[in-house]
Amino acid sequence: MSKKYVYLFKEGNAEMKAILGGKGANLAEMTNIGLPVPPGLTVSTEACTVFYENDKNLTDEIKEQIDAALLHLEEQTGKKFGDQDNPLLVSVRSGAKFSMPGMMDTILNLGLNDQTVLTLAEKSNNSRFAYDSYRRFIQMFGDVVLEIEKYKFEGVLDRFKEDNGYVDDTQLTVENLKDIVEEFKAIVKKERRIDFPQDPKEQLMYAINAVFMSWNNPRAITYRNLNEIPHDIGTAVNVQSMVFGNMGDDCGTGVAFTRNPSTGEKKLFGEFLINAQGEDVVAGIRTPKSIDELSEIMPEIYKQFEDITQLLEKHYRDMQDVEFTIEQGKLYMLQTRSGKRTVHAALRAATEMVDEGLITKVEAIQRIEPKQLDQLLHPNFDPETMKAATPLAQGLPASPGAATGRVYFNAEDVAKAVADGEKAILVRRETSPEDIEGMIAAEGILTSRGGMTSHAAVVARGMGKCCVAGCEMAKVDEELKLFIIGDVRIAEGDYISLDGSTGKVYKGSIKTVKPELSGNFGILMNWADEVRRMKVRTNADTPREAQTALDFGAEGIGLCRTEHMFFDEERIPVVRRMILSTSTEQRVQALDLLMPMQKGDFKGLYKIMKEKPVTVRLLDPPLHEFLPTEEKDIVALAKDFDMQVDELKAVIHSLQEINPMLGHRGCRLAVTYPEIAAMQTRAIMEAAIEVSKEENCNIIPEIMIPLIGIQAELEYVKKVVVETAEKVKEENNSSLEYSVGTMIEIPRATLIADEIAKEAEFFSFGTNDLTQMTYGFSRDDAGKFISEYREKDVLPEDPFQSIDQEGVGKLVALGVKLGRTTNPDLKIGVCGEHGGDPKSIEFFHKTGLSYVSCSPYRVPIARLAAAQAVLKEESDFQNDK
Repeated sequence: MSKKYVYLFKEGNAEMKAILGGKGANLAEMTNIGLPVPPGLTVSTEACTVFYENDKNLTDEIKEQIDAALLHLEEQTGKKFGDQDNPLLVSVRSGAKFSMPGMMDTILNLGLNDQTVLTLAEKSNNSRFAYDSYRRFIQMFGDVVLEIEKYKFEGVLDRFKEDNGYVDDTQLTVENLKDIVEEFKAIVKKERRIDFPQDPKEQLMYAINAVFMSWNNPRAITYRNLNEIPHDIGTAVNVQSMVFGNMGDDCGTGVAFTRNPSTGEKKLFGEFLINAQGEDVVAGIRTPKSIDELSEIMPEIYKQFEDITQLLEKHYRDMQDVEFTIEQGKLYMLQTRSGKRTVHAALRAATEMVDEGLITKVEAIQRIEPKQLDQLLHPNFDPETMKAATPLAQGLPASPGAATGRVYFNAEDVAKAVADGEKAILVRRETSPEDIEGMIAAEGILTSRGGMTSHAAVVARGMGKCCVAGCEMAKVDEELKLFIIGDVRIAEGDYISLDGSTGKVYKGSIKTVKPELSGNFGILMNWADEVRRMKVRTNADTPREAQTALDFGAEGIGLCRTEHMFFDEERIPVVRRMILSTSTEQRVQALDLLMPMQKGDFKGLYKIMKEKPVTVRLLDPPLHEFLPTEEKDIVALAKDFDMQVDELKAVIHSLQEINPMLGHRGCRLAVTYPEIAAMQTRAIMEAAIEVSKEENCNIIPEIMIPLIGIQAELEYVKKVVVETAEKVKEENNSSLEYSVGTMIEIPRATLIADEIAKEAEFFSFGTNDLTQMTYGFSRDDAGKFISEYREKDVLPEDPFQSIDQEGVGKLVALGVKLGRTTNPDLKIGVCGEHGGDPKSIEFFHKTGLSYVSCSPYRVPIARLAAAQAVLKEESDFQNDK
């Protein structure tokens, strides 16, 4: 039996997203629950895979199945492809398993030609509508299938409007449109040296090919990389009989959400246009009306639409994003999908849906993408500064947050400016999918056209970017690279500020402040904390970082890097004196000066964290990092230390290392200079003893020895640490408890973890170094080629961003297993950047780690990801039973 590649809508359901794509599966589901959906067919994602395997060609088998499905479609509609009396017209749309708004291509009105346009004009009694549909089809087909630049078609439209004094496309007369159609066909002839295809079957096969090809267009690849969507799942193609929203004033089209996608408020939110096709709403070419106004213009249609949207939300048990068309007073549903929303909206919708009994707490936890929480932590404008700020213009509040930066008018300039260290705002008349890279790089986005569901608004909300859309007061000239508001001219490079929550635009730069976290955030985080088993700590070196992390729910400090404290302006001279000492006695004298400074640092951390664990790592980097490299700085240091410049240069040269990451650093420093470890241990212990008394709490310091690769290294340094700690306890008549552990970051350490665990009371995997030593990649230099590796599928993702489970992860798992064979109570954490990556956190949960530690601003992400890891494990367990 041959494989099925093509499905009628009535043959599918919502569970078939992997095969039919999200759009196709939901069209099938809506069809089968009795909603008014124009009939159609879906060419599956599996056909897309075959298309690429067959050298980007449809196979005969797939073509035959398409033909067979078309016959059914013709029977359902009573129309026929290319028929002179009753022609079937269709739309051709992409639809992958995961929603990718605007990233792939769409073609409307397919089936029109020089003959069927006459029939459409006669049957509709509306020649203007017929020729408007035909010119749209030629333009879309020319762009998507024949790859003719859009501006060549748009230039013709603009010229006709300008010559006739028109503002909107709707003012073009039927004679204008007939002339435009002829000019469009002439463009096709000139650019591709072919006549515009007249055979509808030929048009359809071209279109399906083009949609499959768009799966791998640059903007789709960029979007998938950004959202971690696999590149090998392909897209489906939906062929649907056309309904027309542009036949007159009893027609229209729109997009709506069942809840507000910016705030989460339970109220229908959307926009529509009378006498328009769907692309007009999302493309931002015309500024649409609020969906509320539909209740005044077409009250019966509005009530029917409202009832359908409520039914869809209850059916899917999630906020829906729907597209609809009204044709001569009849409503049709063209799409439903889970609506993209800001994190504020996601949190509110999830918690309120629990209160409504629509979903459970467990489902609410699973509804929030952990990385999306990062949107909560972006700054807002300082209220005090805002009192004196006067808005320059008012647009639509399309995506909340605040952004300040220099103005740029195309994606390439934004990307270049950001690469040069600037903060940039992308300003466009309206954005298109081609702008995706600039939108990713920009601080915020401003458009002069488009509404709350325009491309700019939807994509910005998904990214968590501030966006002000439809700011019609701004006259944007992308060629001259400026925009004008009243008598104010803003040129490329000038600063503006955007408030995506109010839609206001300000001239100049405005100070920003940390946001306040909403009550819904706290509710959902509490639910997550009830579920997760791994603790979440933070990497923090200062009291300010520690307090931020604590505010975000950190349960301790998993990594305090003591070397960061040494670079302070007042301390670096003392550190350098210690490094340049020529005897142990001199070195100890310098360390005695550093000790109270270090103790003060640790006291600051302990006072904030109190009884929460604080892991302090002993000095890790090679000593040359603390010495100057510039000639003038070397001369000044020589003078301060009463040394000859040549003598100092000789010392600096002697400390330079061929490969510092593999050189004299970590525990090797403590073996060579045990007095450094002794000083730091004293500072840790004295700080803990004093704060325990001052704050009336029981602090248990965790002292971490870095870069162990040999068991004897740990034994030697631990002896120094323990002897010093016991001496401090004796001097202070203290019974303070403490623990000594190690950082596992050398592959050899994972292989002998059972031996190391006999001496260590805890492990902390330093996955940054473990990754670079396992791969043989320098973390600092790998950026030069990692992107090439990803583009060429040599690496599925950056191993410094998400843990390499096959290699580095295997070493981590081995280290955990071996360590606990000799020390069953061994506490094990991770303190590399992977501690804040949701995918890595899921792996660490499975591997049995006690905690993850990450930067303060990633603590909420880690808390939620750790809870989701538990729920996924339980779900997988149930599925395996």
